[in-house]
Amino acid sequence: MSAILKIALCVLGVNLLCFLVFGLDKALAAGKKRRIPEATLLTLAFLGGSIGAMTGMTVFHHKTDARAHPVFVWGIPAIFLLELAGLAALFGGK
Repeated sequence: MSAILKIALCVLGVNLLCFLVFGLDKALAAGKKRRIPEATLLTLAFLGGSIGAMTGMTVFHHKTDARAHPVFVWGIPAIFLLELAGLAALFGGK
């Protein structure tokens, strides 16, 4: 298996995990249960799951209010752009 395929599978996995964790946190919020810490959600996004985080925010309508959650509304797209820049720097010359 090539290195690029391994990286792609890892990125896909962390994005799926991040999406599911956002859905779980929304379900916990609706049930008034103990929530997943925001630091965990942001860490998953930072570790390559920004697309999963943005998709989870949209699908589950979770943490999308810019006044209540500006770190999520502005920070996760910023993380995505940083990830894109990193990928461009890593693979752009090939």
